[in-house]
Amino acid sequence: MPKKSTTTRARAVARRAPQSGNGSGGSLTDLLWRIDRLERQVMRLSELVRAHAEDEDRLVRIVAEDHEVLRRELIAKDGGKPVGSLRAKGARPKVGASH
Repeated sequence: MPKKSTTTRARAVARRAPQSGNGSGGSLTDLLWRIDRLERQVMRLSELVRAHAEDEDRLVRIVAEDHEVLRRELIAKDGGKPVGSLRAKGARPKVGASH
């Protein structure tokens, strides 16, 4: 994910909270500014969550492809016999199992 430029940071600085006056108009302005800021934060968090999910999906695909390649290599190495897991063969006893 590309980093944002410094112009975005400059715009964020320009959006700082307005100075509250003594009148009631200042508190309404502050409230509207805070709501706007929260909405921007929610949008940004949504973008980050979406990007994270896409990255995670890519990583899962890469691991699955690597697993498949390794499995094929093991099959080829063992002369075409399918490679089963140790659990399927019963080689490892279950934890806590009584005999």
